[in-house]
Amino acid sequence: MVSELGLRVAPAPVRERGGWHPPREILVAPTLHGDLPRLQQVAPEVRFIEVSDSTPAGELAGADAAIGICDEKILQAAPHLQWLQLLTVGAERCVQQPLIRERRPLLTNMQRIAGASMAEHVMGMMLILSHHLDYFLAQQRRGHWAREADHYPQPVELKGRTLLVVGLGGIGTEVAKRAYAFGMRVTATRASGAPGPDYVSYVGSPDELLKLASDADVIVNCTPLTPQTAGLFDREFFGVTKPSAYFINVGRGGSVVTADLIAALRAGRIAGAGLDVTDPEPLPVDSALWHMKNVIITPHMSANSPLTADMLLAVLVENLRRYIGGEPMLSVVDIERGY
Repeated sequence: MVSELGLRVAPAPVRERGGWHPPREILVAPTLHGDLPRLQQVAPEVRFIEVSDSTPAGELAGADAAIGICDEKILQAAPHLQWLQLLTVGAERCVQQPLIRERRPLLTNMQRIAGASMAEHVMGMMLILSHHLDYFLAQQRRGHWAREADHYPQPVELKGRTLLVVGLGGIGTEVAKRAYAFGMRVTATRASGAPGPDYVSYVGSPDELLKLASDADVIVNCTPLTPQTAGLFDREFFGVTKPSAYFINVGRGGSVVTADLIAALRAGRIAGAGLDVTDPEPLPVDSALWHMKNVIITPHMSANSPLTADMLLAVLVENLRRYIGGEPMLSVVDIERGY
C-alpha cells in the first residue's frame, strides 16, 4: 500500500520523538464509530473514547492521541496529545490552531489516498466542458435530437492540448498521468522543486505560474491551502489565460478569488470552469456561479468513493500500529508548511 500510493514515510521512528510512549487513551471522531472494533483489534491495550458534544472534559484530559479531531475545544481539554491523525488531506484548519503551533504535536494526514478518485473527477469535468456534454444532456431531457442547424457547440479534442497541473503532489500526479494518456502535453508547478515523472514535460516553480498558465488549454488546481496559495487564482491570473482555456479546481476554494473568477467567466477571459471546491462552502444560493452555463459545480465530493474509504481505514490502521510500535509514521504534516 505504501509503495502503490507513494506515501511518505518519516525518516526516523516515532519512538525517538520527545514525549512518545505507547498510547493509553485515544480520542476518536464519531464518524469512526463503526470502525472502533477494527481499531481495538490493532490496539487492544488502548482505551478509545468516542468524542461528542456531551463528552465531559474530564474524559478528555488524559488522552495521548486523537483521530479525526483537531479543534480548539478538544485541544484545550486534552493538553497531553502527542499525535493527531487527520482523516482528510487538507490540514490547513488544524495547523492554524494556536495550540497546535505552540505544542507541535505529531500531525499526520490522508495525503494521496484519494488521488485516483479525484483525478477521474477532473477528467470527467474536463470532458464535459470540452465536449459540451452538458448541452447535449439538456437536449436529451427535452427529447430533442440536436442538428447542425441548431448551431450546437463543437467539441474540442483534448489530444495535443496542454494541461497545467498547479501543485504536482499526489493528486496532481494522478491527474497528469491520465491527461498524458489522453494525448495531452502536461506541464506543472511544484513548490518542492523535485523533478516530475516522465509524462510531465516541464515542472516549474510556483513563480512560473503565470507564464505556464498563458500557454495552457486546461489548468487544474491541486494545491493545498497555505498562505502562499490563498487567493492565488485572481484577476492577474485570469488576465493571462487563453479565452479558450478551462479552469478546474479540486484543491481548495480559498485559492480562488471568487469574484475574479466570476468576472473572468462573464468577460470571456476563460471558456469555463469545473469546481469541486468553492469559497465560501457551501456556495450561497445567490452565487452567480450556479447559473453560468459554462460552469460545473460539485459539492466537494471528488474524493468520495468506496475505494477511498477503504484506503483511508487501511492507512489509519497502519499508522495506529506504527505509533504503538514506535515505528516511522506515514504522511507526516509539516506544521509550518501546512501539508
